[in-house]
Amino acid sequence: MPELRKDIVTREWVILARERAKRPRDFQNREVTGSDGKVHDPKCPFCPGNEAMTPPEVLADRPPHLPPNSPGWQVRVMPNKFAALQREGDLNRRDYGIYEVMDGVGAHEVVVESPRHDLSPGTMDQAQVERMIRAYLHRFHALSQDPRLRYILIFRNHGELAGSSLTHPHSQIVATPVIPQKVWGKIKGVEQYREYRERCPYCDILEYELKVGERIIWQNDSFVAHTPYASRSPFECRIIPREHHPSFANLTPQGVSDLAQILREVLGRLHSCLHNPPYNYTLLSIPTGPEKSFDFHWHLEIVPRLTTPAGFEIGTSIYINVTPPEEAAEFLRQASCPLVH
Repeated sequence: MPELRKDIVTREWVILARERAKRPRDFQNREVTGSDGKVHDPKCPFCPGNEAMTPPEVLADRPPHLPPNSPGWQVRVMPNKFAALQREGDLNRRDYGIYEVMDGVGAHEVVVESPRHDLSPGTMDQAQVERMIRAYLHRFHALSQDPRLRYILIFRNHGELAGSSLTHPHSQIVATPVIPQKVWGKIKGVEQYREYRERCPYCDILEYELKVGERIIWQNDSFVAHTPYASRSPFECRIIPREHHPSFANLTPQGVSDLAQILREVLGRLHSCLHNPPYNYTLLSIPTGPEKSFDFHWHLEIVPRLTTPAGFEIGTSIYINVTPPEEAAEFLRQASCPLVH
């Protein structure tokens, strides 16, 4: 019998289609995503030595005696050459007949996660993933100071099916002058849950999932990784801080280390189990600006692209998941991370 499951924050329903269920191993034969096997590609704009092929950097982790925009870096951040939004200018919000419009002011940055062309966070060592997360945190703090910007999203597209156009390991940061409706929906969901439960829904999810255990993937002192009860797609994963914090900006140095550890574990297990599948991850935090007073529980969502949403999902926003999250979690628990390169 198929089953409908409801997300307690967004109130969205998901169909768990057991009749057309796929076992976790059924996804192992998909085409492998990833690099072309090169440690360095002389034509890649993100490889060391090609710094002139990108806009000037806004942040780099390199020895202080080396000049900016030169080789020798470990992580590098620069404006996206093909930015969706631009940093300069005023919003100029205005009416256009019955519509609203504003100028495309914001920020769109690229975080080059490693000088090596052939790695990803699931195959990097601990120190490199920590450098990447520190770069996230530094840019999150910096962009939060701009009063024109209302929301900052850190995300990663891994593989062509997930929207990545370049192989070299990188993630992106987009800061928008508006708060996305999806984010508003999560904030309102937290508020409404608090009204009748007087607790944070994500704290309750954390407590319940740890008690039940069947959807837990991995955990450490600061974070828990699990497959959501109402997973929208096979192997969807969520990483939640154990302590309630609204903003990613609150991450401590120990938190950086623990987040790097659990992110490596989860992505490494996906890499091993599913033969390096395409995926997206998004880091969801509280809006910046006046909305800092809203309550939230920041977290990171990982969505492997193993199935394709079709007409029903587009028309209803109700996703059909063919793999129970309990089976996906068990499969990932039994896996191991790939060897670090």
